[in-house]
Amino acid sequence: MIRDWVALNMTPGIGPRAAAKLLERFGSAEAVYRATRAELEQLRLLPEAVDSIIARDLQDRAEAEIENVEKLGADLLILDDGVYPSLLREIYDPPITLYVKGAWEECLDQPCIAVVGSRRCSTYGQNASLMVARDLAQRGVTVISGLARGIDAAAHRGALEGGGRTVAVLGTGIDEVYPRDHKKLADEILECGGALITQFPLGTPPVSENFPYRNRIISGLSLGVVVVEAAENSGSLITARLGIEQNREVFAVPGNITSKNSFGTNYLIKGAGAKLVQQWQDIAVELPPQIAARLLPPPFGDKKKEKSLADQLALVPRGLSGPETMILKLLSADSPEHIDSLVDRSGLSISDLTAALLSLEMRELARALPGRCFVRKI
Repeated sequence: MIRDWVALNMTPGIGPRAAAKLLERFGSAEAVYRATRAELEQLRLLPEAVDSIIARDLQDRAEAEIENVEKLGADLLILDDGVYPSLLREIYDPPITLYVKGAWEECLDQPCIAVVGSRRCSTYGQNASLMVARDLAQRGVTVISGLARGIDAAAHRGALEGGGRTVAVLGTGIDEVYPRDHKKLADEILECGGALITQFPLGTPPVSENFPYRNRIISGLSLGVVVVEAAENSGSLITARLGIEQNREVFAVPGNITSKNSFGTNYLIKGAGAKLVQQWQDIAVELPPQIAARLLPPPFGDKKKEKSLADQLALVPRGLSGPETMILKLLSADSPEHIDSLVDRSGLSISDLTAALLSLEMRELARALPGRCFVRKI
């Protein structure tokens, strides 16, 4: 019964590895609850875990949990369920239950790529994450990330901007959104055909030890992991390491060698065999042949060659006024420009400059940042 799986997942002292040992020994959650104390103690479980299983003291709570999940409009998946994500089932210690909300089946039926990185990211990293996620999502790839600030949020927003699907894997219960200011982003993910996924019971708060467990789900659901900015001891490097252990492709966006946020990504490229990523095609060519063939254009044909990022940034759209064209050429995609600097470099009056910047923002060619700074949108 699903109740036994939910109860086992809620049992104190039973993490993914202890659960894996139990299932290897007894075969199912139902069989675990038929085991004797001596059989359970042979597996060297924590005493409180053994006591809870023998007493079956979480069965009623599990029943209530199932009802509450249904009220939230979410679903519960168990490890021996036929609809449990097949890629995730392959990993060493898959979660025995998954709480899922939204169009999770449609999302996971598509090729999935994880895009992760630093919470305290640079403008360059934010733009790179948004661009890679948007370009992949436009081509039918589901972008998976962790709903954190910085690179993760940019990845989700990039996928939404590309009109595609994105999945947020939570380190909390499905009824909790962390950080709280991403509640709107989580709602938008669901509204646009995406999904939220977690292994944690309802009401689980955002405690630090939960996030490495979340990271293994991010990589486990994905064909590959793209790291965009990561400091030396970043959680994103944990996700990359888990990806390597799970036999996933690992990619990294190179960064400025003097930036501490680039230490992790540059190390992955230099010392861990990660594939350097400049554009979405660098990811597509490493995917299984049948998926790569679907994503990549044919080598010959009438299709025009896609413009490189450098070509895109060199282009100035038609219909811009003289001041708008001048300001667009002054803006960089990765280095914020303060409004005072733009006044000095352009020679425009502050009123003309402000009008030009507002027009560029409305046409989604420029983006305003805190502190009266501006960057060019990729």
